[in-house]
Amino acid sequence: MKLSKSVVEKLGTDECEKIFWDDALHGFGVRVKPNGTKSYIVQYRNRTTGRSRRQTIGRVGPLISFSGARKEAMHLLSDAAQGGDPVETRQTARKAETIANLADQYLSHHAQPKKRTKSVVNDISMLNAIIIPDLGNRKVADVGHHDIQALHNRLRETPYRANRTLALLSKMFALSIRWGWRNDNPAKGVERFPEQQRHRWLSDIELGRLITALNEHPNQSAANAIRLQLLTGARIGEVLTAQWSDFDLSRGLWVKPSHHTKQKRTEHLPLSKAATTLLQEIKDNADPSHPFVFPGKNPGQPLKELKRFWRSITSTAELSDYRIHDNRHTHASHLVSSGLSLPVVGRLLGHTNPLTTQRYAHLADDPLRAAVEIMAKKMKR
Repeated sequence: MKLSKSVVEKLGTDECEKIFWDDALHGFGVRVKPNGTKSYIVQYRNRTTGRSRRQTIGRVGPLISFSGARKEAMHLLSDAAQGGDPVETRQTARKAETIANLADQYLSHHAQPKKRTKSVVNDISMLNAIIIPDLGNRKVADVGHHDIQALHNRLRETPYRANRTLALLSKMFALSIRWGWRNDNPAKGVERFPEQQRHRWLSDIELGRLITALNEHPNQSAANAIRLQLLTGARIGEVLTAQWSDFDLSRGLWVKPSHHTKQKRTEHLPLSKAATTLLQEIKDNADPSHPFVFPGKNPGQPLKELKRFWRSITSTAELSDYRIHDNRHTHASHLVSSGLSLPVVGRLLGHTNPLTTQRYAHLADDPLRAAVEIMAKKMKR
């Protein structure tokens, strides 16, 4: 029949569900149920598969007019006539992955197999505290550049964490592109906040106080871990996970396995005589059955962390605003100020980017100033 607003209002059925088709717009109709409920529908055939598809436009009533339903039907039928499949598109959108799904896939397919345990823990922290509460229920394909910019701006009071969160989102969306979930990365182009780079290391006097505190502390196992860190410039995680099989004490060499280093590559670090002597003393008093240089409380596990020990040491040594990671900066700064070149120091620290070592460049002025004074003294004489 020819459907119209007045015709639809009069339609009814006392029997089973019926569909009344519009003879003016093929595929557009009204479904009427025995309880009186009426809905506008469209039906078409997928031109590729030949499969018949049906979609409900909406219930007849004040929320959708007859003319509005007819216009929507024309749009859907036109899409189908051009080879589209509105029902399939709608179902795909309904089943589309959310940011929470993307986070799960990121952790299981990328972070956990490929990143260090500490990095994975940091990622989980940012996901649970920031990303999931803010974007978790959003569809991956629907998140835009504005959404990422707004989230980043809300974290402006903690610029370092804001930038790390932005980097994590950028990586997640890069993976979503590879997996075919979307075609672009909305995190690209979001300007990062300036970060205040730390320049904290120990002077000779402060270093002396630290060494004294280490010598006087009752926990000499933990103290030896800090001593080895100061002597090698290694990251504390590399020190605590070091195994005796990593060292060749006769040659004075520490071979850091790739799964223990930040750059995921094997590093060969020459050891000073003091470091070799320290390790030999530790080995002489160690349990030969334990693989780790610094064994933890649990059997077969290394020492996990030194937070309480470090708070005690820095308090005794009267060191303010000095983190355990700053021991690495202390090692590097003393090498540079003693005349070693930045490339050499960068190699010892395992830096892959020369710019990372460049932060110590101004310390190289000290030996240069001493050198230019030689000529001044000669002229004065």
